Amino acid sequence: MSVELTHTQAVHRLRDIDDELERLSAKAETDTGLSDEDETYWAELMRESGEVDEHRKSLERKAEKARHELRVKAVRGNTGLAVEAGAAGSDKGELDRDILDPDSIEDRRFKNPWDLSEMRTFNRTPSEVGTELRSRALSAIETMPGMNQARREGATKIVEQFDDEQGSLSRLCLESSAPAYLRAFAKLARGQQHGLSTDEQSAVDRVMGVARAMSLTDGSGGYLVPFQLDPTVIITSDGSRNDIRRVARQVVATGDVWNGVSAGATSWSWDAEAAEVSDDASTFVQPTITIYKGAGFVPISIEAAMDEANVANEVGRLLAFGKETLEAGAFATGTGSQPQGIVTALTGTSSEINAAADDTFAIGDVYTIQGALPARYRADAVWLANNSIYNLIRRFDTAGGAGLWTTLGNDRPQQLLGRDALESEGMDATVTTSGAVSNFILIFGDFSNYVIADRIGMTVEFIPHLFHTGNNRPSGSRGWYAYFRVGADSVNDGAFRMLDVPSAA
Repeated sequence: MSVELTHTQAVHRLRDIDDELERLSAKAETDTGLSDEDETYWAELMRESGEVDEHRKSLERKAEKARHELRVKAVRGNTGLAVEAGAAGSDKGELDRDILDPDSIEDRRFKNPWDLSEMRTFNRTPSEVGTELRSRALSAIETMPGMNQARREGATKIVEQFDDEQGSLSRLCLESSAPAYLRAFAKLARGQQHGLSTDEQSAVDRVMGVARAMSLTDGSGGYLVPFQLDPTVIITSDGSRNDIRRVARQVVATGDVWNGVSAGATSWSWDAEAAEVSDDASTFVQPTITIYKGAGFVPISIEAAMDEANVANEVGRLLAFGKETLEAGAFATGTGSQPQGIVTALTGTSSEINAAADDTFAIGDVYTIQGALPARYRADAVWLANNSIYNLIRRFDTAGGAGLWTTLGNDRPQQLLGRDALESEGMDATVTTSGAVSNFILIFGDFSNYVIADRIGMTVEFIPHLFHTGNNRPSGSRGWYAYFRVGADSVNDGAFRMLDVPSAA
């Protein structure tokens, strides 16, 4: 393989091999160590490293000889012939570019990570191509405009944890964050479809091709929001105002359904000496989370669209805010054609705990659900309730005794019984005492067992003119219709306890 590599490609391949060896070295230090397959892979990498490095040295020797010939011929007054000869040789011309260019190879490595035309795909496996795509995507994240440090860290996490072997997410990141596509999106957001340059139109075509390949959109219209403005990236990394999203387990889905693996507590036993080991295997299940479509519409006047200095960034901000607002309620009580809310998921399960008395919420109920949660989940558990319920807890002890949570002059404490107190406006705010109804007012649990599955990539369609409903004439406004995909559900109800204060019939 190495004999077909140019000098630049050989240097890149040596870096990739070094990265893989570093990964294997780190794995060797873990409890699991290296498998037989890893050991074989290590040996192959070491062999290939020697071959590629020797090929690199050979190319550099040839380049040194080429430079010597150029100097000799220049002295003889035959420089033009030397340059022509160097350009004519397939190897020599490439070597001149690699070695004699004022920029060093080190400086040129991924100087433009978005230029995928320089990638070598022949004689490489999909996994090898995916490795380079991930390297380029991580390099792009470090330099792409419109990103703060929190977003860079969130985007890096998405690429490192959720990309597939072929680098599909990395390719999406690269194509949809490229400067040409960012410029194109800003024009498209203003309705300037016919003002795209050749490079910008090509960037749009590439992004939509990737989007269709990943089933993020179809050919019916709409454009992907640039990666650095994508609300599914912004919300994940910037610290969501939606408390449930902040503590839930967040994953990236690549299809219409996310498939996970879950297991109950492992069964262990004490076995006598030389006795047959008992069957202590866990019961594995495969939880699934359906991905639903959320949609929103952002209207804007023609004047505002013309005056806004950075309309693309503003659209991204508005879309992120609307998406988060829509999700907040669904993650609490969503059902049907929307993500399954945590309250909905726990309703009717053994995780429901009734209050000590109907129609009454008392301090003893707080201790009851805290004590009912198994210790293995309690260590990482948090509270979730409407702010009005927290205010009821603050009023349990008005005399300043052992049940005092805080004084009126202070803000709501960050913790309750030593665990974070998170807020959800979607949960019940009052205890209804009329009719036979349930009041699910307080949840205590480990929210790493509540999974939010995002499809990276929000699609936006530009509506050039909005019309009045009365006379169907243009209203002087435009708008963006946006849609995204997300799902959520509890994958282990046993990790939660939910307090129900039932009303008397």
